[in-house]
Amino acid sequence: MREKVEAALAKIRPTLQADGGNVELVDVTDGVVKVRLTGACAGCPMSTMTLKSGVERILKEEVPEIKEVQAL
Repeated sequence: MREKVEAALAKIRPTLQADGGNVELVDVTDGVVKVRLTGACAGCPMSTMTLKSGVERILKEEVPEIKEVQAL
């Protein structure tokens, strides 16, 4: 599953990088994906919305086994 998540994140990264941010995969356990938002995303007040409405939504579409995405 980790490889599928990495592949899906690779599709998301260019959008985040265009705004000066990035996403790093930390762990995948029992359908829960843990990521770290870095760069401009790390301190952005919109990072929660980016995580849930963007990253989590896309990851769930690409890898249906995912239950939740959490930011560390």
